[in-house]
Amino acid sequence: MKNLYVIPLLYLLSFSVLSAQPYTIQGKVVDVNSSEPLIGVNILEKGTSNGTVSGFSGEFTLEIRQECAALLVSYTGYSSKTVPDACAGDTLKIQLEGSMQLQEVVVTKRKSRRKRKRKQKAEYSNPQFFSSDHLALQQPADWNTEDYGLIEENRFLSVRQKPRSTFSIDVDAASYSNMRRFLNNGQQPPKDAIRIEELVNYFTYDYPAPQEEAPFEVIAELSECPWQPQHQLLHIGLQGKKIPTAELPPSNLVFLVDVSGSMNRPNKLPLLKSSLKLLTEQLREQDRVSIVVYAGAAGLVLEPTPGNEKEKIIAALNRLQAGGSTAGGAGIQLAYKIAREHFMEGGNNRVILSTDGDFNIGQSSDAALVRMIEKERESGVFLTVMGFGTGNYKGNKMQQLANKGNGNHAYIDNMEEARKVLVSEFGGTMFTIAKDVKLQIEFNPAQVQAYRLIGYENRLLDEEDFNDDTKDAGELGAGHTVTALYEIIPPGIESEFLADVDELKYQKGNRRKLLGNKSECCTVKLRYKAPDGKTSQKIVQPVPAQPVPLAESSDNFRWSAAVASFGMLLRDSKFKGQADYKQVKKMAQAAKGADANGYRAGFIELIGKARKLPAGSTADR
Repeated sequence: MKNLYVIPLLYLLSFSVLSAQPYTIQGKVVDVNSSEPLIGVNILEKGTSNGTVSGFSGEFTLEIRQECAALLVSYTGYSSKTVPDACAGDTLKIQLEGSMQLQEVVVTKRKSRRKRKRKQKAEYSNPQFFSSDHLALQQPADWNTEDYGLIEENRFLSVRQKPRSTFSIDVDAASYSNMRRFLNNGQQPPKDAIRIEELVNYFTYDYPAPQEEAPFEVIAELSECPWQPQHQLLHIGLQGKKIPTAELPPSNLVFLVDVSGSMNRPNKLPLLKSSLKLLTEQLREQDRVSIVVYAGAAGLVLEPTPGNEKEKIIAALNRLQAGGSTAGGAGIQLAYKIAREHFMEGGNNRVILSTDGDFNIGQSSDAALVRMIEKERESGVFLTVMGFGTGNYKGNKMQQLANKGNGNHAYIDNMEEARKVLVSEFGGTMFTIAKDVKLQIEFNPAQVQAYRLIGYENRLLDEEDFNDDTKDAGELGAGHTVTALYEIIPPGIESEFLADVDELKYQKGNRRKLLGNKSECCTVKLRYKAPDGKTSQKIVQPVPAQPVPLAESSDNFRWSAAVASFGMLLRDSKFKGQADYKQVKKMAQAAKGADANGYRAGFIELIGKARKLPAGSTADR
């Protein structure tokens, strides 16, 4: 089997993708006061674009191009540092602090230790490579080929004419971290980069755990709509079953890494490698990892390796370098081939594609790639897509691939996001507990005049798709939550959003006889399959027509409403009503809750940054 990959690997080597560097520096970056490791610190070889970032334990490995080099070390909230004479064989201990003071670098060189006192220098030889908040590369103003699919917001639909709303769940959260990247850079995000359901689902919610053997629990809550007080807001939540890491099935993972020339930026391949190292730290002996890379050609650079052989896996990642064009289609085909050949029955078989999304050689059109992924998913191999970088990010293409590959899509803008996706939410990202999950809500015309699904524009299904088990839908990971919001216009409320439709010529009066049930707002129906199943199961749950005052609604309800309002403001939505940034911030602060990981506090900071941007919205800032 090994001989099958000799030729493509030789092609890969010809592009200098795996050309080993003879000079290596290792080290660790810590806080000078607490000695805690610092994650995501930028370490750059001075005068070049060659750099890396520190991993989960604060450690880093950097291959330099000569025996000694000066290093530039920077981290948000800390004073920058210059290490002027780091040499091959050195082991650095770099201590950073938040003020311009003398700092200490401890260097261990070939079993000898020496201490150096260095005066702090807050300077970069190449400052354009890093933003103040993360690793975002500052490209020239006229260089931008980022791509986002057009989003036409869902409109209000009459319950008399269309009583059912059907859609596939979406657990992706790439739009949120991508939006954060723009705001942290002081830029207004592109309107079509804002997918409101992904903003809402970036956060976990305090939903009840599933009962007995069910893979998830369904909850619903009805209250006032904050941005349209005459309207109501329906909050629907799903809680995936949580599975301890030790009890998760074994994994057969194929890291598919883009090492093309477009990845040769500090916020792309170096950040990608550090992110996959975090994932490697979560693996167990029963897990297996392969590494496939693609540039001008595709090749296998690490055969299936037990998860406890972490040094071997990390060494293979460290050797990767960027160069060449992008044969993405060939890389995907080879990755799936490796995954199928080492398929684990009853296990988690998954390709993890890490890229900026630029496919320009071979099978590169969206349609061709989607058809290939649709065919490959029949093997039972799932797909996770992780996007990196700026200026060349193809969010639309990567989302399509993840959707069609029975997988998920994340955008990694810094090491904290990598830790969220690959450590904190490891089970939800890597382990599917239900696939083809669809929701269908039937509204009661006695209680609902019209409704609008907020977000999920590219997840809509026809109502007959709900009972069609051949129709693909979204996947739910272990411990994941899914949240959906409907804005509702109650009967008797006049609204500019209600369409004026001519009377029917061949039908008169109501085409459906009302059953007179006024106790229910709607009925939520859900279908799902086991990860290896062919036949779906159905859950039905009515929702009482008993809205509670907004002040008495749950933190879950108000937080999701605040995030949805924020998304509508960023999109300058015609449905934003009375929403403004002041209202969003006030509601978010009141609903923040425990916030153990600080993600909600981070969102509140983003509200302030959006409010300071030049007018891109008519909202009162």
